[in-house]
Amino acid sequence: MPGFLLHVGATVMCMHAGQAEPTVPDFRVKLSGMMAAWQTIPWAIVGCTLPPPPAANGPDVTATWITAAVRVKSMGIPLLLFDSQSICAASGTPLRVVLTQMRVKGI
Repeated sequence: MPGFLLHVGATVMCMHAGQAEPTVPDFRVKLSGMMAAWQTIPWAIVGCTLPPPPAANGPDVTATWITAAVRVKSMGIPLLLFDSQSICAASGTPLRVVLTQMRVKGI
């Protein structure tokens, strides 16, 4: 089922309210004027409220994406979708996509 593609201006957060952004955006593809996001690029997380050890295993600092579009690629790299799955380091929880552009869909 098609989903909306993620872009640099999308609101993406870790489960502990940290803001996530791609470390390197796709300069070739733009969605609503914003650069698209690749699957293979790690995302940086800022402001995660998960406490450090020994209280917990936080804060989350990076995230990697496990799934992405199958048919939509840029320079051979799959682009991220609204429902793409991710995992954060150090907690192992996923990122949550809150808001993205609502014009371009991909599979």
